[in-house]
Order: sequence, then C-alpha cells, then structure tokens
Amino acid sequence: MLNRQTDITWFPNSWIRLRTEKKVIYFDPAYLTTYFSDYSDKTEFSRWPDPIDGLPNGLEKADFIFITHHHKDHCKKVTTDRLRKKQTRVFGPKTCLTELGDTFQIVKPGDIIGIDNVTKLEIVDAYNTKNGSSTRKQHKKGKGVGYVLTLGKFRFYHLGDTDFLPEMKNLQNIDVAFVPMGGKFTMDIQEAVRTTKEINPRIVIPVHKLDKAFEDFENGLKGQKIKCIVPKIGQPITI
Repeated sequence: MLNRQTDITWFPNSWIRLRTEKKVIYFDPAYLTTYFSDYSDKTEFSRWPDPIDGLPNGLEKADFIFITHHHKDHCKKVTTDRLRKKQTRVFGPKTCLTELGDTFQIVKPGDIIGIDNVTKLEIVDAYNTKNGSSTRKQHKKGKGVGYVLTLGKFRFYHLGDTDFLPEMKNLQNIDVAFVPMGGKFTMDIQEAVRTTKEINPRIVIPVHKLDKAFEDFENGLKGQKIKCIVPKIGQPITI
C-alpha cells in the first residue's frame, strides 16, 4: 500500500490535492462559484462582476501545481497564485500562456521530466476523439495534456479532459488514476469504465462528473479487482 501519510482530496471539477509526507501537490486548481455553491467550508475573496476569487479553507501552499489545459474550470491564475509560494513549480501546456503568463514551465505530450531523485513527470495526450462519447469536442489534440506522476515507488495518473485514447493501454503500473466521466466534454460513464479497465490501476477515483453520479461509475466496475473510491468534495481520502 501507499505510505499512510499520503492522502487525496477532490474539489470540482478535476481539482486534486495530493499530500505526501514531504510534498503538497495540486492538479487543476480552479475556483468557480457554481461548483462550490453547496460547500460551506470556503472563503470567497471577491464576487461577480469582479473576477471570482475563492478557495476552500485550510489549503496549504503547493510544492508543485500541474495544469492539464486552459479552460477556466482547470486553469485559473487567481487560484494558482493563492496556492503558490516562492519556490512552487507550476507546469502546464502552452495553451495556458494567456491565463498564466510566463509564470510556469510549458510541457507537451512525450516530455519526461525528472523533478528530483524520487519524482518524475511523464506528459501524455488528452483530447476528445471523433468516436469518443464526449458530446462537445472542445479538447483538440495537442492543446491539453495528462500527467503520470511518479513519487517514489508509486504512480498517479491524472487524465485531464479526454476520451479514451489507444495509447492509454501502454501505461504500466498505475497505482491511482483520476478518471473524468462527465459525458459532455469528456467520456461518459460507460467509456470511463472501459478506460479504467484498460489502464488497470490499483485504485480509481472518478472526477469531472458534471451532472453524472460517481456511484454509477462505481457500479460499472463491480467484479473488477480495481478499487473505486468515490470522492466527496473537500474530504481527504487516506490511501
């Protein structure tokens, strides 16, 4: 099993906080009021018509921030800035330049980055396909990415916004996968289940649900050896 000090917290849409014994990592931190309307443990620093600025309470500053693409529910400068400290390293595709400026390291599919002696980052594709189940093909190939993050012996895969891609079959030894299942901008529940079986992680955590039920995704994986953990907003999952 993973180190007992490791926990994972989900915020909508695909915002993940990953805490280990020594690091705090965020994937796609972006505060949008609509996704937090029923969540009380938050602070809003401004409201419309000003740029909306808020955070769930009690979040630590990041060591690393990984952003999959430029859409505002995944990439938001004000959120990223509130989670940064002087030494924080931020990674994202070129499409994030408009929102973030030159304050991050640009990555592209195929990149492999050794961050330190126990941390490695592999950049993979994330996009909508012609035959995928997403109904709005807004994620074009080359515009967004997914991340395979190796921390010591363990590997985390954040898919980003995507449909199933054949190269996902080539990924090996994934411990935890964060799989989108919204059905409009990403794969639907059925495709998300098939994708999870192809990736074959030890643990899967569904994200980007929109109006879909995570429990339906969980039911689709019954009988598999893959452990599905249904996240609840703001509640840490100890692995």
